[in-house]
Amino acid sequence: MAATDTNPGTDSISLPATKAPALSREQNRVIWLLLAAAFVAILNETTMGVAIPHLMVDLQITALQAQWLTTSFMLTMAIVIPITGFLLQRFTTRAMFVTAMSLFSAGTLIAMLAPGFPVLLVARVVQASGTAIMMPLLMTTIMTVVPPQSRGRMMGRVSVVISLAPAIGPTLSGFLLDTVGWRAIFAVVLPIALLALGVGARWIHNLGDTINAPIDVLSVILSALGFGGIVYGLSQIGGAAAHTTDAAEAAASANSTIALVISLSVGAVALGLFIWRQLRLQRVDDALLDLRVFLSANFSLSIGQMVLLSIAFFGAITVIPLYMQNVLEVSAFETGLVVLPGALVMGLTGPSIGRIYDRWGSRVLLVPGSIIASATLWVFTTFDETTPVWAVAVAQTVLSLGLAMSFTPLFTASLASLERRFYSYGSAVVGTVQQVAGAAGIALLIAVYSAVSADAFAAGASQVEADAAGAHIAFMIAAIVSVPLIVGAFLIRKPDEEPFPPVAAH
Repeated sequence: MAATDTNPGTDSISLPATKAPALSREQNRVIWLLLAAAFVAILNETTMGVAIPHLMVDLQITALQAQWLTTSFMLTMAIVIPITGFLLQRFTTRAMFVTAMSLFSAGTLIAMLAPGFPVLLVARVVQASGTAIMMPLLMTTIMTVVPPQSRGRMMGRVSVVISLAPAIGPTLSGFLLDTVGWRAIFAVVLPIALLALGVGARWIHNLGDTINAPIDVLSVILSALGFGGIVYGLSQIGGAAAHTTDAAEAAASANSTIALVISLSVGAVALGLFIWRQLRLQRVDDALLDLRVFLSANFSLSIGQMVLLSIAFFGAITVIPLYMQNVLEVSAFETGLVVLPGALVMGLTGPSIGRIYDRWGSRVLLVPGSIIASATLWVFTTFDETTPVWAVAVAQTVLSLGLAMSFTPLFTASLASLERRFYSYGSAVVGTVQQVAGAAGIALLIAVYSAVSADAFAAGASQVEADAAGAHIAFMIAAIVSVPLIVGAFLIRKPDEEPFPPVAAH
């Protein structure tokens, strides 16, 4: 049976609240452990951006080399996440958790002790391999053990993790860099990761059933070339779009252009072959990433909404610090303080938004949430070098509220539209979409920001005025991308609740 929609949905009417079956002590324990582990992994992921200037000095590396510490992480995530759909079907919850946290802990230890750049780069790849498993594992576990009446509330907890970790990460990283050094970032994370690994290895057991199927090696290769090639190609957009009269920089820009074209071409061809391969293998239930999830119209609409949201959101929040530091000329610490309230709003409102979803459905959140997010992005297009810092802080906080009202219902409605046997594949698709769309949004908006700024400066504008022009056009693109979100919000529904079989640990 395919992952098709079978019910008209519940958003059009108000239904009386029904009492959800209580989770067992074991199930609650597993979910909280997964939430804690995901928090640590995302916290680590968001600390590296602030550390790059320090690493360039301490390790005596160029900006291009240093950028690979974040690019390699993103590449690894893009390669591993699509495979997790199969892995979560094939191996037990405990085995996947131990594997993920062992990889993450090993990578953190290697990074802390790294004698130089090559070893640190390897450490980041090992870390990313564990991180890539953790979020799909968390979301699949929630969908497997949490009854439909409580999934929104549980996904609200996931939004806390996704929001608070990026809020705390840069601030923690900045403090440690200024007081101790970059190795302290990994030294703080390592004991927490080891504790989570030890507790999880002792307490987590398998939730749900596994399948005994061989992995298709060709699909793994095509997936790596497809998703990895696209993400790497997107990461080269900024360098390819650079405008300069310096001979060395011009040569680097030309190399980035070549890398962009080759990577995107290889990625597109490999991705097409990967899709063709999965369509053939899923006929006998042997697909690495079962694409029958897209037979659900509600899932497909939710994924489309997530693509646009990720492009606009991740692109905009990457431009905001550049705008504040280059145009408003505030410090990195002040920039962090401006962004912090919005991240806290996203995290603290997550559980309440989840409960609203459980009671009233998706549209009551998605419609106002998409309107708030889009309207705020249009407000960002009015910002220039005279905009007060407090106005940016208020706009960023309002934008975060709109995003909080969008992400939780999208996560929940998309996966709840699938049959239970497709949860792991749906989680892998959600993770992959976020990774690739986020990379696209960041690459696109940073490239536009840089190109417009360079052109304006070459035309005689001051550097501040040039950067303001670049930020204006970048925010304009994010705002335009966000407009279709309002239409999509009316089309996505909360699937009807179906009989939910108890899932025992074993």
